[in-house]
Amino acid sequence: MDTNQDVPAIDSHRALQIWITENLKMLPLPERAHGNFFEECCYVILHVPQSPKATHRGSGDLHYWIGKEASAESQRAAVTFLQRLQEALGDQTALHRESQGHESDRFHSYFLPGVIYRKGGQASALKHVETNMYKVQRLLHIRGRKHVSATEVALSWNSFNKGGIFLLDLGKVLIQWNGPNTGISEKSRALTLTCSLRDRERGGRAQIGVVDDEKKAADLMHIMEAVLGCRSGSLSASAPINSVSQQQKAHIRLYHVCEKGTDLVVQELATRPLTQDLLQEEGCYLLDQGGFKIYMWQGRKSSPQDKKAAFNRAVAFIQAKGYPNYTNVEVVNEGAESTAFQQLFQMWSEEQDGKKHKGKNKLMQAKPDIGKLHTQPELAAQLRMVDDGSGKVEVWCIQDLQRQPVDPKHHGQLCSGNCYLALYTYQTLGRVRYILYLWQSHQTTIEDTQALSRNAEELDLMYQGALVQEHVTMGREPPHFLAIFQGQLVVFQGCAGNRGKRPPTSSPRLFHVQGTDSHNTRTMEVQARASSLISSDIFFLVTNDACYLWFGKGCSGDQREMARMVVAVFPGNNMETVLEGQEPPHFWEALGGRAPYPSHKRLPEVSCIQPRLFECSSPSGCLVLTEVVFFGQEDLDKYDVMLLDTCQEIFLWLGEATGEWKKEAVAWGHEYLRTHPAERSLDTPIVLVKQGYEPATFTGWFTTWDPYKWMNNQSYEEVVEGSLGPGVAVSEMTAEVHNFQITQRLSDNKAGPSTLLASKGSQDCPEKDLELGLSVDGKDPRISSTSSCCSSVANGSLPRERLMHQAVEDLPQGVDPARKEFYLSDSDFQDIFGKSKEEFYSMAKWKQQQEKKKLGFF
Repeated sequence: MDTNQDVPAIDSHRALQIWITENLKMLPLPERAHGNFFEECCYVILHVPQSPKATHRGSGDLHYWIGKEASAESQRAAVTFLQRLQEALGDQTALHRESQGHESDRFHSYFLPGVIYRKGGQASALKHVETNMYKVQRLLHIRGRKHVSATEVALSWNSFNKGGIFLLDLGKVLIQWNGPNTGISEKSRALTLTCSLRDRERGGRAQIGVVDDEKKAADLMHIMEAVLGCRSGSLSASAPINSVSQQQKAHIRLYHVCEKGTDLVVQELATRPLTQDLLQEEGCYLLDQGGFKIYMWQGRKSSPQDKKAAFNRAVAFIQAKGYPNYTNVEVVNEGAESTAFQQLFQMWSEEQDGKKHKGKNKLMQAKPDIGKLHTQPELAAQLRMVDDGSGKVEVWCIQDLQRQPVDPKHHGQLCSGNCYLALYTYQTLGRVRYILYLWQSHQTTIEDTQALSRNAEELDLMYQGALVQEHVTMGREPPHFLAIFQGQLVVFQGCAGNRGKRPPTSSPRLFHVQGTDSHNTRTMEVQARASSLISSDIFFLVTNDACYLWFGKGCSGDQREMARMVVAVFPGNNMETVLEGQEPPHFWEALGGRAPYPSHKRLPEVSCIQPRLFECSSPSGCLVLTEVVFFGQEDLDKYDVMLLDTCQEIFLWLGEATGEWKKEAVAWGHEYLRTHPAERSLDTPIVLVKQGYEPATFTGWFTTWDPYKWMNNQSYEEVVEGSLGPGVAVSEMTAEVHNFQITQRLSDNKAGPSTLLASKGSQDCPEKDLELGLSVDGKDPRISSTSSCCSSVANGSLPRERLMHQAVEDLPQGVDPARKEFYLSDSDFQDIFGKSKEEFYSMAKWKQQQEKKKLGFF
């Protein structure tokens, strides 16, 4: 690289800036060329988040992209430029190493609806945006579900397979061929890319055709055969999908990297689960995520030499481990870690200068205004409450594998040996909404759990799929579940009696009361032993003779007030208030005597990091997640199952056309928790949300949300119809191909034929049989031509008197009555119309029609 090249000025108001290698220099790439990557080039991409909801605390991301045919000199030039740019931007910028076809989810999130890999490089990369993009003849293989890419492949039927999607790009005509084994989701994403290519590179003036069924799209297949030749033999099977499963990503190892003399020492420190205190500010660390991705973490006090060597050290580690050379690398600096990196650790606390970040969770510290939940979905999401819990509540207990209604006076009194369904009905924006809670404990049997899910589905059918289903585990109930019982939730040990009645009271029984208000209070029965007590909390002891409300020394006034409300569900026996240290002898006798107990209970900390959105799939039976880094409502597609991880809850969003995947959704949620590198709690609530029925606790995590978006949502079939149009559009597409001299590329050292297209039949007829005129080995196509695909009347093969002023029935066989002038020779056409065919067909349609009427060709 030219070491004297100045570091370019950075526009912080532009989200994306890209540079490309050209003669070992890095030159800025025009914005209209973004998303196109040439295989012989290297690129440097700077992304500066413009959204207030950034995914990490850094100032941006620098990506170094390597084309699969890029030279070593180009790579060195890009790395040198990257390092100089990073020095100018500072340590708050993360560095990424990307390889063609194996880019990170973050990289793909910059380029919507997809990236296009193009052959060549050097001068072609900078000039391709200036050329006439109508003079194109290429075949693109489109891959991917959420992150789509299109790779230029050989223009031959040999490139096709049954599970692939291919785009034949002829400039003014784009034909998307969908393999018989492709899913509707892949077809839809590919069509979005096809439409984008038309709009961005062709100014919206190209015709699009889609082949879903070759027999029903005979016209389009004839065009493809004219370009690719006739297909011989059957297509190859679907190409295997090399996806990294969550199970693979769960294997993580942390290494300390340092230099001792002239030697580089890489020492393994820990495996899953990792803790943040392993990272020291003066050190450098390498985190290996199953060979899928390598992170290099650099402390704020690490040396400049260490920081400069980070990329080289990561590459050396990849080579030493025998990992593929395309393994992704991310270099992060202390204080600028991405959310993906933070979630690899059990707990992550954002610290500045050794002190916890002040002002964090002010929302949780202040008394929230519950009345604003309907108008502030972001507040509802943070508090995990759709309203104050004052709506209608219905409860069923699962007994004998069937749901039995629970008497309203026993609502909130649950038994650990049973499963329960709690249906909550409320209104928002004038619409009736529902949340169905599926509650279970660790003591319930597999049969009861299956019966719980089955009964929930029956209720969902009764309510026509309108229920939001939230799976809740005893002890991890979300705030809104507690709120619908107004703080009166009491969980008894044992199994319920008839109609959900609590089990008969035995003596003694001890209950742990936790909470300060109606949406955070729960009461759980614990072992009646002195060791169960905690000084900071409140307990309720029930004996045959008396009831004791025990206040620990560390409990607050709000706790005491809430406890007095809770014990009202225990009628009978005289209640006595007991302060810690002033217990009567009978109190300790009921608990089996005195015993040591803790002064306070350590509550599990919850990492407060940015939510993450993933697309779920299971191509080979294992869960595969694709992250959408800068997500919005537009990333939720009707064919998707999406997983939103908010740390305290897991949402699974089901598009209305997800089909059979709906049954797998909850299992995917459990697998996500089970295989999470940070060993997340399996009791984390899992919420099932259907398209069009999203609660505020879900929508509040999105920057904006349009509740009416789904009302005008087109299906894939409707989009195809809108792209291709009726039969007239097919005729116009054929006309465009007639005007284009298609030259088949050299393949296997054999020159292919030069092909011209014509059509027969009326322009108003939606089904056209394309006719081919072939020029082979220099022979004049006006003499005769034959194709194994079809025979045709060739271009320019008919004299003017056979075409001018002729009725349809008098035309030669194979002539399209709507395009009689097309069959004139070039010289006759010039003589009659006073212009070339190219000039004529570039005119507006109405002008063409006028001239044809005037000259006898209409």
